[in-house]
Amino acid sequence: MCGIFGYVGKKTNAAEIVLAGLKRLEYRGYDSWGVAAVSKNKIFVKKKIGKIGSATVEDLPASTLALGHTRWATHGGVTDQNAHPHADCSGTIALIHNGIFENYEEYKVKLLKLGHRFTSDTDTEVIVHLIEEYAQSMPLTDAVEKAFKAMHGLNAIIVLSTKLDTFIAIRNGSPLVLGFSGGENFLASDPAALLPHTKTVYFLGDNEMAIVGSKTAKIRNIQTGKTVRAQKQTLTWDIHQAEKGNYRDFMSKEIHEQSGIIADIAASGTGLAQRIAAHIKKTPHLYLVGCGSASYAAIAGEYLFSKIAGRHANIAIGSEFGYHLDFLTRQSVVIAISQSGETMDILESVKKAKAKGAQIYALVNVLGSTLYREATEKILIGAGPEKSVASTKALTGMLSQLTLLAYALAGKPEEGTLVLTLAAKSVKTVLEKTQDSAIRKLAGKLKHVQHIYTIGRGLSYPAALEAAMKIKEISYIHAEGLAAGELKHGPLALVTRGTPCIAFLPDDETYGANLAGAMEMKARGGFVIGVSHKPHEVFDEYINVQDAGPATIIPNVVVAQLLAYYLTLARGLDPDMPRNLAKSVTVK
Repeated sequence: MCGIFGYVGKKTNAAEIVLAGLKRLEYRGYDSWGVAAVSKNKIFVKKKIGKIGSATVEDLPASTLALGHTRWATHGGVTDQNAHPHADCSGTIALIHNGIFENYEEYKVKLLKLGHRFTSDTDTEVIVHLIEEYAQSMPLTDAVEKAFKAMHGLNAIIVLSTKLDTFIAIRNGSPLVLGFSGGENFLASDPAALLPHTKTVYFLGDNEMAIVGSKTAKIRNIQTGKTVRAQKQTLTWDIHQAEKGNYRDFMSKEIHEQSGIIADIAASGTGLAQRIAAHIKKTPHLYLVGCGSASYAAIAGEYLFSKIAGRHANIAIGSEFGYHLDFLTRQSVVIAISQSGETMDILESVKKAKAKGAQIYALVNVLGSTLYREATEKILIGAGPEKSVASTKALTGMLSQLTLLAYALAGKPEEGTLVLTLAAKSVKTVLEKTQDSAIRKLAGKLKHVQHIYTIGRGLSYPAALEAAMKIKEISYIHAEGLAAGELKHGPLALVTRGTPCIAFLPDDETYGANLAGAMEMKARGGFVIGVSHKPHEVFDEYINVQDAGPATIIPNVVVAQLLAYYLTLARGLDPDMPRNLAKSVTVK
């Protein structure tokens, strides 16, 4: 969950190149940051707590080799000393790390006895001292390999030394991608950071070690000892997709990109959906698995497959899926859903499912990611790089692809294109000035409330769950998504006069029952916000959403995104970087 960036080449402003790369990766960790550069056989390190936005490295010397890190704290508090990079006792080796060194304590005890001096509370610093110790009796590359093999857990490290003009990088479970450009090479934890420099990349596989110089990159598997030939890929993203442009923040930009993304999926996704559907029709066991917002996409997929195609799908949260794999067989298909393709809970479950013989289909946004490579079949979400921590366009992209797939399963691909086109138009209307202003005004009324409840039935239930997720993760207001029929089974006890309740009431078979739930809230003094195709007297506030059939969940989710966004601004918070969270959850 940390940002990693490295540069080696002919340019002498390596530290500045690295800092710029880290700023593109800050969404992956923003407790602290640091840069290390090699110059005149010395390593110079600058690291600080806090966000990196206005930071500079003008005080670091000219260098052609540098690496950097943005941290999301796991071991040790948020202090300058705990920030990466970490150096060994001699100051000739520096290291950055993503992951958790689970058995670090046993090695720290041994290293202290051997006289090593520690300046931080992190597990990461143990790695660099362990490499230092091993390097006394073997080449540095062998020392790095030996230290990495000693580590339990899922990790990625990059090492530089005053004795080499290369990086040494190894990963297992935690992502690293190499970027290639004539006479200079790059390393990053996310391909989006490489776009200003190159689109030619290689995603390191598990247990692969790369020795990367300005003109060469040698890769081998540390388990087998065999050389790996890098199968380079070309990124399809554009650099402008990874920049804010004229928008205040990435979340606003990504919210406003959604109508176009949905329209693009509607126009181009039918062929792939039909091919995937042909495979799925043959399986007796279908599973949809995701974490966070992707798990709500999975729930929506279950409803879509049932409602449109008459097909049952089992759903599971990624972190729980590993505990109920008993029914998986070689005929089972698992559709794993992830924005990054690096979410550890998903990847661990996928590996367990593969061990049972199940086929893995990936619905993922990042070409070449670990999930993408693990899968037999791949559906690229097609949302472009998403940099705000709270997912917006990737989620609606997931919902769009699942909608097309459901209609393809039903043998009605043209109808899928039609409803998605309607959804794109409905989203565009939600984002128009009149609607946007109304939602912003509503956020001003709600900014001081302590609790918000969201309700829905059918496809509106995962919409309610996602609405609550967005509100709590960026505005820090407690929000709870509920199935509208469950109110009288407990949650109504929490409703008092003025309690805000957002009710999703699309023009489908759930409208009357959803309305009954809103009335139950109203009768207890609740302040009811209706998100629907038509007004009703029970609503204290009304937000109009044009009907798009089963795909109405998509504009409904966009309404929730906008409300959460404006609540966050009204409370003086940063919507892109919520506290305690980071974009890609690569630790367990």
